[in-house]
Amino acid sequence: MRLFLQLQEENARLRSKINQLLFLSETQAAKVRTLERKLEENRIKEQKEARDLEAMVQHVEQNLQLMTKRAVKAENNVVKLKQENALLQVQMKNYKTENEVLKTGQSASLSVVKQNAAVALQNLLSVITNSRSSIKQLVSGAESLQVVAELLKSIDRISEISDDGS
Repeated sequence: MRLFLQLQEENARLRSKINQLLFLSETQAAKVRTLERKLEENRIKEQKEARDLEAMVQHVEQNLQLMTKRAVKAENNVVKLKQENALLQVQMKNYKTENEVLKTGQSASLSVVKQNAAVALQNLLSVITNSRSSIKQLVSGAESLQVVAELLKSIDRISEISDDGS
């Protein structure tokens, strides 16, 4: 009978041990499921961040292309205005020469000279106004390009931080 009691005690102890192991196994399985869920959430989050970053880079590239086009257009406009300015300088010189001739009494009347001078003045003022506008556009384009360059530097730093953190 003593052997029977010993076997029952051994059996009870083993059942207790089995129950403890089952509980531990269920706890660990729950932890594994939780960790797998968190891992999947993190993977999805990283994919979304990568897509967002790629979209932002594409947007910045488009803005950079647009600003480059604007800068080229402004530079072309500056060249055109310089050419116009040079032409007006020649015209002004011609008008001055004509004015001198008129003063000496060798040419047309004083009213024609005044009219020519007024036309030259209007042309010169028009060129000055257009030049100022083009220069402002060029400066604005350069400032925009500077902002884009700073943004690209920030993106580069963000990607370096992301690479270090991964």
